[in-house]
Amino acid sequence: MERGYDPIALAEVTRRIVERDGSRKYYRFRGGRWYGGIATADCVGCNLRCIFCWSNTPRDNPAMGWGFYSPEEVYRNLVKIAERRGYRLLRVSGNEPTICWDHLMKILELVEEDGRFKFILETNGTLIDEEKAYDLSMFRRVHVRVSLKGACEEEFSLLTGARPEAFELQLNALKHLADHNVPAHPAVMLSFSSEESVGKLIERLNEIDPVYVRELEEEYVFLYPHVKERLRRAGIMPKVAYEPDRVPEDLV
Repeated sequence: MERGYDPIALAEVTRRIVERDGSRKYYRFRGGRWYGGIATADCVGCNLRCIFCWSNTPRDNPAMGWGFYSPEEVYRNLVKIAERRGYRLLRVSGNEPTICWDHLMKILELVEEDGRFKFILETNGTLIDEEKAYDLSMFRRVHVRVSLKGACEEEFSLLTGARPEAFELQLNALKHLADHNVPAHPAVMLSFSSEESVGKLIERLNEIDPVYVRELEEEYVFLYPHVKERLRRAGIMPKVAYEPDRVPEDLV
């Protein structure tokens, strides 16, 4: 993917590959320690090409033979994991959940109907416009985590290869969510950020909603072998990074 691509256009190209008759491709279902314990469905396909991504194989090869799962099948798999492990949190992760919007909405409806679990929507936010934020406002058991790829346009483009101006889509998502009173918080990849860019980001988040500043989550690169190799090839060195088995507890 060449530098300067459009994440919106790439999302549509990807959707046509990973969605079929209301089902979406997934590559695994798992439990995990994040958020104190959460059941996870790892989906296939993303509209960003982050250099530090740990899930790049299903991201970059959406046409491979990953399985299609209906929303009902995804939910049943998540609930089975959650019940077995005593979790109360569910999520779709691994790539970008919002690419297949109707599929995601059906999963959220099932969460709502069940009433036992909370869903953490992890997203890069580039596809959440005002209409989608309104859709999310209809649910009471969803919290949105918008993962900002860097603290400014230049960092965003360096880390994702996308058009620098697409960084605004992420901030706009936070504004739309705040306008529609959708519970949300930003997370920001800080491994490559300068103090100046972080300071300016905090100013912008404060203008959108001061709550976003108080609840800002710090993200750092986890140095899986394939991530190390991609960073080496790109000549990009993180200022702060962690080995996967040495992640501080406050980042889990």
